[in-house]
Amino acid sequence: MYVVVRHYSGPTVIDAVVELQADVQALISGVPGFVAYYAVRTGAGGMTVTACQDQAGTTESTRRAAEFIRERVSAAAGSPPEVTEGETVVNFSA
Repeated sequence: MYVVVRHYSGPTVIDAVVELQADVQALISGVPGFVAYYAVRTGAGGMTVTACQDQAGTTESTRRAAEFIRERVSAAAGSPPEVTEGETVVNFSA
């Protein structure tokens, strides 16, 4: 399984994810190999986490997220996110 974390500065993107949650769900959950998605609000903005069965899925989710931000979020979203991606080595869930 692969995971990608996108760190956003400022609240704009995370606010848009909350406001447009149904659209984000349809967009990201349609990625081939999709496993899970999380949006996290932090003091400095926030991050989104997408888990997919393979790296192709996380790459596609990042492409779709960038397109969504360009098309649906204002220019106030700021600079592109810091993206960290990798293969999971341990996985626990309830």
